[in-house]
Amino acid sequence: MKKHEKQELIDNLAKRFEEAQYFYFIDESTLNAAQTSSLRRKAFESEIQYSVVKNTLIKKALEKSNKGSEELYSVLKGPTAVFFSSSSNAIAKMIKEYRKEKAKPELKAAYIDSDIFVGDDQLKSLINLKSKNELIGEIIGLLQSPIKNVVSGLQNESGQKIASLLKSIENK
Repeated sequence: MKKHEKQELIDNLAKRFEEAQYFYFIDESTLNAAQTSSLRRKAFESEIQYSVVKNTLIKKALEKSNKGSEELYSVLKGPTAVFFSSSSNAIAKMIKEYRKEKAKPELKAAYIDSDIFVGDDQLKSLINLKSKNELIGEIIGLLQSPIKNVVSGLQNESGQKIASLLKSIENK
């Protein structure tokens, strides 16, 4: 690869790192060609971007994007695949699902909203992370539950009693 091609690759990768809130580094050296192809297909179906890039180029792109850290640099050894997603736990869930039926790609590190998770033992924690939409849904549900309780209370027999008490207070 020529120098200007490498620089173009670094620039493109740096831009992806800058724009990404969530990316994972995976060691897929335990996978054969068919398993790697299957993993690529699963990533595509899950709308996860997948790239295999040399570690030195990843490091330069991370430095350029200002998302680099010693924790991330330390895992850049051996074959590294980079996964980008719009959801914090989509990649972790895909890896877990893939491990049920195939060989085991190993999680090297994950970058989640400026937090860094290092090591394959972090996969369970990453799976349990809730996405932004899930958190918003939970908050809305929590906010609606007291209102629903009041409305249902007013609609049953005790609600009739409360309404008649309020009416009598109003009349006084």
